[in-house]
Amino acid sequence: MRDDLGADVDVVLDGGPCTVGVESTIVDLTGAEPRVLREGAVDVARLAAVLGEAPRSAARRPRRARSRRTTRPTPGSRSWRSGARAARRAAAHVRAGRRVGVLALAAELAGGATLPPGAVALDAGSDPGEYARVLYARLREADRMGLDVVVAVPPPAHGVGAAVGDRLRRAAGG
Repeated sequence: MRDDLGADVDVVLDGGPCTVGVESTIVDLTGAEPRVLREGAVDVARLAAVLGEAPRSAARRPRRARSRRTTRPTPGSRSWRSGARAARRAAAHVRAGRRVGVLALAAELAGGATLPPGAVALDAGSDPGEYARVLYARLREADRMGLDVVVAVPPPAHGVGAAVGDRLRRAAGG
């Protein structure tokens, strides 16, 4: 984390590993109906229970909330794909001579279909919650390894998995 901040901050208080890993959920309550501006660990179902109504889905809103650093920490080139598409994309990058990492849940990597020969496995854990907790650590690891490309396979898009998918899309530039 300190490397991400550079000279912008004089002191960093490190409270240890984050139990969530991804950014906060941001909800706009200024209008007639609640709107999710950024998905985070608090999912729409939990918000609905508290608010008494489901907020409008983050997927159907214009992007108003952004993380201060929308494209870092990520290696210089990144990609976001689902299972079979991830394997094809990673293999194409390997054939082009690039150093490739594949970021995915352990079960995806264990099956071998996602990881082409020559690619580095970046294990995102066993479930979406663990994926969220280790996401930034794995991206920093990819930077330290000098990987040219990280192809990420998002976790299932419910609960915190939706927040991880959102963060991966933003890191990939869209």
